[in-house]
Amino acid sequence: MINSLLERKIEKRPDKVRLPGRILFLTEDPELIKRQLAGEDLPWDTKNPTNNPKLRDDISTDEITPAHYCFYFDETLGEIPYLGLKCGSVTPIGRGEVKRGGFVCAVSGKRRGKGSSREQSPYAEMCAGIKLVIAENIERIYKQNCQNLGVLTSTDFSLIDRIRGGEEIPLAEFTAGEDEITRQVIEYGGLFPFNVARMQKKVFLPPFKTGKRPMTLAEKIFARHMKDEKGEVAVAAVKPGDTGFAQADLRFSHEYVTPMAAIFFERYVGKDAKVNDASSIIFFRDHLTFLDEVISEEKKKLGLLDLATQLKLKQQDFAAKQGIKLHGELKDRKGSEGICHSIVLESYALPGQLNIGSDSHTPHVGAIGCVAFGIGTTDVFNSWITKDVRVKVPESVKIVIRGKKHENVTAKDFILKILSLDYVRSGKALAKVMEYAGEAIEELSVDERATMTNMAAEIGGFTGIVAPDKKAVDFLVERRAMDRKKAEAMIEGLYSDPDAQYAHVIELDAAEITPMVATPGDPGNGKYVRELNTPVPVEIAYGGTCTAGKNEDMDMYAAVLADALKQGRRVADSVKFYIQFGSQETREYCLRKGYLAVFQKAGAHVIEPSCGACINAGPGVSTRPDQVVISAQNRNFPGRSGPGQMYLASPFTVAASAVAGYIVEYEPSEKKELVGA
Repeated sequence: MINSLLERKIEKRPDKVRLPGRILFLTEDPELIKRQLAGEDLPWDTKNPTNNPKLRDDISTDEITPAHYCFYFDETLGEIPYLGLKCGSVTPIGRGEVKRGGFVCAVSGKRRGKGSSREQSPYAEMCAGIKLVIAENIERIYKQNCQNLGVLTSTDFSLIDRIRGGEEIPLAEFTAGEDEITRQVIEYGGLFPFNVARMQKKVFLPPFKTGKRPMTLAEKIFARHMKDEKGEVAVAAVKPGDTGFAQADLRFSHEYVTPMAAIFFERYVGKDAKVNDASSIIFFRDHLTFLDEVISEEKKKLGLLDLATQLKLKQQDFAAKQGIKLHGELKDRKGSEGICHSIVLESYALPGQLNIGSDSHTPHVGAIGCVAFGIGTTDVFNSWITKDVRVKVPESVKIVIRGKKHENVTAKDFILKILSLDYVRSGKALAKVMEYAGEAIEELSVDERATMTNMAAEIGGFTGIVAPDKKAVDFLVERRAMDRKKAEAMIEGLYSDPDAQYAHVIELDAAEITPMVATPGDPGNGKYVRELNTPVPVEIAYGGTCTAGKNEDMDMYAAVLADALKQGRRVADSVKFYIQFGSQETREYCLRKGYLAVFQKAGAHVIEPSCGACINAGPGVSTRPDQVVISAQNRNFPGRSGPGQMYLASPFTVAASAVAGYIVEYEPSEKKELVGA
């Protein structure tokens, strides 16, 4: 493999860029978008921005490439971009319209590309002819995916006039302000050609010059994993802004991403090439095992269910060929072994590791003190060659939650509160490490901490992390049967130095936080349940996903339903309540605790492990725009889980609302030990 790459001809792209083509402005007004698709070029005043129509903010990757269309993993994606883009209640862009429109640049507002790490989004834009994305600010994973593919990005709106004037724009304008490695990735037209040039010693990693300094927990872990200019692992210290390649302890991907990465690998490296260290790579079949139960007839006719099956088969074949461990479907019943994040936390991740995964919720395992972050398809397939990943050491934000929380408040309420803060909503937390601390965090179990680190993805953060302590040790001993002394040795030194530097510190008082919901449209739309002015009736309640399908989440669903049964109540007739395990280990836990009997007696529908409803691929999705859903999942972007109105909430609030028939706080009737029915 290496020899073939060493002989590959690799050249930089030209140092000047001309972008002949039209500019698509993704505005809030759907009629303006339709006019552009019909051939009209929208006037744009770059000197006086207040004269311009309002651009859409918060465009998620779910809107760029809705989940079902990600079953394509080739150039067909060029017909797909922006099919899910909502402007008010309208989705103005149809299949193939962007490609037919001759657009070379797409322009939007704040936080472009938030949400899922799916590289299908910039790949779809690229295949439709988009060579440049301009936005006020751009989410980390989406931006890195663009760079890896060779799509240019910018926050400079003055480029609009120059593109329309037919100017040649120096490539240096797209590399200005970027670190040395990112500059070279852009110059070589993507991550793979850059990595080949790296192997051929045409490019060199910048030396680490950072001297010993107080470091945050994340910085310490980065320092242990960064490669120096000689390619040796571990440097004395790092600081925010340092760039390089970090060696990964664990690399994983799921059936949404593995096939596309495998095709890239076979196309660019070779069909018979072997991955680097298959033993530290894991594949998961966890996203689409229940798809056939909810996919529409229209989408079946488009062949999307067949395409989803091809994803499964391609991953299976590549895993078998490469000798890679695959956590797949169950043999005796429908469902999967478990969601990737759940299994990685339960069985693989260790304190102090650096883990990378093909999913934005990879930070889940930061709950036991690892640096773990989501990457895109090109990063995945390149890591199979190099075993490392491009990293710019991020700044850290310390989020301190002091005091004691209320009994009916959970980690989900904490994170929904954080997501509602102006600092987060304005995009200031983008690409930063979220380090959670304080008495209220220390009191949380590892399962609950995982909710906090998991949803660093919704903040737009690089990752989330909690310093490992006795609870992390107990988790490793009880859930992994690890030797206690070995676990204790593993967490030594894994804490932030007292004088470590942070970009920002957020301080909250747990006593001031009551149960929260995020109203439909965005996880940042947080408000207290008691602030809902009128009762909000719900038709569907959903408890599950990586965020809320863990053991302790099941404790919460069971507590509420057991309480209801004691009062002679059950799930309201007007509500369908779905409870889905995150893994087989959690299912076994529920069997041991007697929870399945409680769930079934109370009228809840129990589902085997899978991502399911969270990505519009399993029971619990909405089917009508007026349908109200309350869900313990992590995202409620438009269309992500069906056309309905989705509220996010904690497992307590979801279960209590399922019983009441409308959104309510859970009020335990008494403090009690959880028991089976």
